[in-house]
Parts: sequence; C-alpha cells; structure tokens
Amino acid sequence: MLCRTTIVLGVISCGFCGELNFPPEFKFGVASSAYQIEGAWNVSDKSESIWDTFTREHADIISDRSNGDVACDSYHLWRRDIEMLVELGVHFYRFSISWPRVLPTGFPNYISEDGVKYYNTLINALLENGIEPLVTLYHWDLPQRLQDLGGWTNPHIAEWFENYARTAFELFGDRVKTWITINEPFVVCDMAYNTGLVAPGIIDPEIAPYLCNKYTLMAHARAWRLYDKEFRHKYHGKISIANQLFWFQPLTDEDKEVTELALENCVGRYSHPIYSKKGGWPPSIEKTIHDNSRRQGYLKSNLPVLTKQEIEYIKGTYDFFGLNHYTSRLVRKAETGEKLSPWPIGDAPDFDARLLVSPHWPKTSSSWFFVNPPGIRKLLQWLKKNYGDLTVLVTENGFPNLGGVEDVDRINYYRDNMHEILLAIKKDKINVTAYTAWTLMDNYEWMDGYKSKFGLYHVDFTSPQRTRTPKASAEYYKSVIKAHSLKVPHIIRVNNPSSCSRHHASSLLHTTLLCLILVNLAFY
Repeated sequence: MLCRTTIVLGVISCGFCGELNFPPEFKFGVASSAYQIEGAWNVSDKSESIWDTFTREHADIISDRSNGDVACDSYHLWRRDIEMLVELGVHFYRFSISWPRVLPTGFPNYISEDGVKYYNTLINALLENGIEPLVTLYHWDLPQRLQDLGGWTNPHIAEWFENYARTAFELFGDRVKTWITINEPFVVCDMAYNTGLVAPGIIDPEIAPYLCNKYTLMAHARAWRLYDKEFRHKYHGKISIANQLFWFQPLTDEDKEVTELALENCVGRYSHPIYSKKGGWPPSIEKTIHDNSRRQGYLKSNLPVLTKQEIEYIKGTYDFFGLNHYTSRLVRKAETGEKLSPWPIGDAPDFDARLLVSPHWPKTSSSWFFVNPPGIRKLLQWLKKNYGDLTVLVTENGFPNLGGVEDVDRINYYRDNMHEILLAIKKDKINVTAYTAWTLMDNYEWMDGYKSKFGLYHVDFTSPQRTRTPKASAEYYKSVIKAHSLKVPHIIRVNNPSSCSRHHASSLLHTTLLCLILVNLAFY
C-alpha cells in the first residue's frame, strides 16, 4: 500500500511580504450555481429550465453530450457541501436559486413548498455554521415556459423577474444580506445569441443580444429598486449585479482605439448604464451599433433606445460592483477582407477587430480560457477610471483543468490573481472587499460538460454518492483564508517516495526543488 505524505512545494519569500496580507475586513468565499450542482432536475414539482431543454435538443454542442440532470446531486447531498465549506473556513458561500424550482410556472401564482424548503434548509445550515449566504437570483436557468414567451428578448420579462425577486426577498430576505440579481448578462445575451453555444440556443446576432441587453438591465433595476424601497429598511442588505469582464489590451499602439471599443462592448454595455455618472449606453458603442445597423439596411439602430426615464431608472442601481473575471484578449484592427468569427469568444465583427491571445499566456482545458493574471488588476484600474471609487466584490475567479487532485496549476492561478488584487488594493487604492473562488467542487461546466474541472474539491461523477475529495488547491485556499495572507506554503500531497522507485523519487525531488525556485522567483 502506498502511504501519503505532504511536500511543501513552495513558500513565498520576497522583499515586500507586507503586500501579501489582506485587509482585516476582507472576506473569502466560494461560489456555485443551481443548474451546475443541484441535479434533481425533475424532482417534486420543479419545471424545466432552458438548460434542461438545451442539453436535450442540442446535445451535440456539449463536449461530452452530458447534462445536469444529476450533476453533483447537491439537492440531496447539501450536508456534505456544508461540511466542505466548514473545512475551507470560508466567510461566505455564493449560490443561486433555481427560478423553476421555486416558481414552477415561472410566476408567483404557484410557489413550490419543496423548492422553498430546500433553500431554507441550505440557508439555515450555512448560518448555523457561521457562513454568510450570498444569493444569486438568476444564474442562467430561466424557466422554459418564460423562454417560450420570448425569454430575455421580451420586454415583459423585467416585470416577471421583479415578481420572482419579490418572492425570494419575502421568503429568504430575513437571513440573506447580500444578493446578486443576474449573473453575467454578457453571457445571457452576447454569448447566447451570437454563438448559440449556450441556452436557449438561438442565433440572432443583429437584434437579440441588444434586446436582451436592455431587458436584463431593466430587470436588474426593477429588482434593485424593489429591494431598496420595500426590503432594505427591514433587512439592511445589499444588492447588485455580477458582470463577466474580459480584459482587452491592444496588440500595438495603433490598436488602442479599437481596444477601448472592445472594453466598452464587453464591460460598458452592462456597466455604464448602472455605474456611470451620466447613465445610458456608452456613447462610442451607441454610435458604432447605429452606424452598423444602417449599413446592414435597418432603418434605425438595433441597440434599443433608453429613454431619459429609463436612464434615470437604471442609473445608480448598485450597492457594489460584482466582478467575475477569468481571462484576457489582445486586440488588433482587422485587415481588409479578413474573415472574423463571432463575438465574444471569436472576434469582434461589429468593430472590425481580431481578438487574439499572447503565446505567453498558458492554455487551459477550456478553449476560450488563457491565463493572464495581470488582467484582473488592469480591469479594476479601468473600472476606477471610468466609474470612480466603487466597492468591488470579486464574485467569480477560477481555473479549469482536466482533473486530478494535485492541481498546482490552479493554486498558481489563485495565488497570482489574488496577488494582483492585493496590488490593486494597496497600490491603486481600489476598495476590493471580497474574493470568491470558482468553484467549490467540480460540476457541470455548460458546453464543456464534465470535461473541464474548476473545483477545489474533486467529484467522482461515476459514483452514485458523487464522492467529494479535497484537492491541493482546497488546502492552499484554506491556508490563505486562515492566514488572511498569501504568505503561506504551497502544499501538495504525493505518494510516499519511499514506496516508489529510486528514479521516481529522484524525479520528484528534482521537480519539487525546481518548483520551489520558480515560486520564489515569481514574487520578486
């Protein structure tokens, strides 16, 4: 039998270790979402979501033709999830409520007792263990019935979402003090309708993304104003939206203007109406889409008008900036006649730009994901420059690989990104107050199925018990939280070298020493 031992892979040593300590009030958490972990897709009276439909009708798009019918089975195994959160020592757990689980018809005319019981049980268990629930109202699993009525391209969805939000605030608001309205409307709108690679699987790049853009903003604003008017004085909570932000940087100095358009198209269309002093669409994007629409033969811009009343209604509907960040792109102007692939994971046809990656950015198991840790600090600087001094919660940040529990690559990603955040806090004076690791455990990763693993815990999807096992990254993150600092050892567990061949033991020692040197050098 091979016994296990622990090897210190690296200890950060540097001349500025004071920069590695987080502010005393800084909080650490982990995140998940309902469709990705809950399973129980048709248990009790839950209705189908657009992802239940999409994975059946478009299984060929999913890399392993899988679905989230069972996923991590957290609907039944929530007790183990709580144990893992306690093991990590997190301050908060970000999870989402499944709209079709709580409101099977999509409307509050019928509220599921079993659905409400599940979330009440989860919330109460978190609080009993000293963990704050941070709840997302919408993480992509729209009731299929509402999609049949037009989904996020129907202007009535803003009212439907407000009614759903009211139900959630009334049911859970006495215990939930931090809310996210919509997770990554950029994916809900731009990714969905430009590529068809995510639910609802409809490709309509000229019209649908912009309708969806407006109505997700209106839905968010209605939920925020509802909470502000009717619930804040009772529950004293906070509520905002979580935006997915790529960092874009110019390939050359000649590409600066088109790079700024890329930032406004990704970040600005979903942030400027809420966080800027003037509100409304980013002017550069408003002009670009208007000009493109006329060239395409439309009589007016495909970007819907925001009336003065709507601009004022959306503007200022935030208590913090929810920042999801994973990866970056280089931007250059397209050459004449150059073929461009669809935005956002290909190129940017709307403003004739190629989106590229640096050969120095490591690849991951996800085709869209390349590692560039400085991107998160640059994004934070861009947000401060454009929207002023905001309180920022990093609501998602994580790394995918193909599996394994000795995930040094994930440790490096977390360490490097958290270090960039610390620099933003201490050097740039940006008020980042929380970091959320994506994700608690391996789960259903949308079009990647179960191929890409983001988890701090490994999940055995071949086991009926969906056995969860901590990875090296879980031990590392636990150490960071406990120390409230990045000045912690990198630890991996390996088979005892004494049980291995002499050659294997020698190779292991060589690798360990090399990694130790590299880790130390990385922080000078």
